[in-house]
Amino acid sequence: MTKYIIKRILHALITLGIVIAIVFVLLRQMPVEGYFNNFDKYTPAQISVGLQKLGLNDPIPVQIGHYFKQLLQGDLGTSNKYREGYPIAKIIAKKAPISIELGLISLVVALGVGLPMGIMMARSTRTKYKLWDKFGTVFIVVVQAVPSAVYHLLIQLYGSELLGVSMLFDMDKKITWILPIFSLAIGNIAYYAMWLRRYMVDESNKDYIRLARAKGVPAGKISRVHIFRNAIVPLVQYLPNSILFTLMGSLYVESLYSIPGMGGLLVQVIKLQDNTMVQALVLVYAGISVLGLLFGDLLMALVDPRISFTKKEGAR
Repeated sequence: MTKYIIKRILHALITLGIVIAIVFVLLRQMPVEGYFNNFDKYTPAQISVGLQKLGLNDPIPVQIGHYFKQLLQGDLGTSNKYREGYPIAKIIAKKAPISIELGLISLVVALGVGLPMGIMMARSTRTKYKLWDKFGTVFIVVVQAVPSAVYHLLIQLYGSELLGVSMLFDMDKKITWILPIFSLAIGNIAYYAMWLRRYMVDESNKDYIRLARAKGVPAGKISRVHIFRNAIVPLVQYLPNSILFTLMGSLYVESLYSIPGMGGLLVQVIKLQDNTMVQALVLVYAGISVLGLLFGDLLMALVDPRISFTKKEGAR
């Protein structure tokens, strides 16, 4: 187990390093205006001196080496336009807790709604009218087919009228958290329900379930102990995708509701062309994504006893 964890962590670090290098190189191809505030007021000589101070005149491999050294020291650099000269790490430290709290709550909501919906859909397939299955299928199709920007806008517009609250987020009014959290959770709700329903239906048609029914085992016990327990195992591998969906959704949702988190911040600094901050925020998002994939791998190995951490004799 320990060797497996170390191996996965090393793979994750290598992946993160490659992502950082690619993003670093791509941003270095952007116009140098993104490294200066009031760029139009600078003379060519001042621009050259500024680039020299930032180390942007050095060869790319040297720049990447310096940047990795900075990261190991916990230094993400300073903002060039958003808050000129202010440490980016301090800016992120103020914004990150808001995004993390909203993201975690939305994931809990998605699990709390999506899993029961998937269970009821799977059970409904064995009933006469299959009402829950039909309702859930319509919900999933709508969420999957309609662009997320459209239903996010509809949720904001009609949800604010229904709840009688402002369309914008307010940290001090918890009721204004409902719509952003639901907006972040709705995609994952459909995702969990769809896959759990599929896996439970597959499990319910297997021979050992038919044998349990023939022996007179109560339907509730079969569903809970056998079908759900085995169906949830392959669903675990989709947890990293849930984290990625939440991250991607937060970029739009936080801007839509004016949430002072990292998603809205990234959109804002991209508009400002603050290259250093864009680089730091992309690094943070990439790190969260890689950690999500690592968490999914480890959790999958823990919940499925059939996965072996070591090769057996004769294994290729």
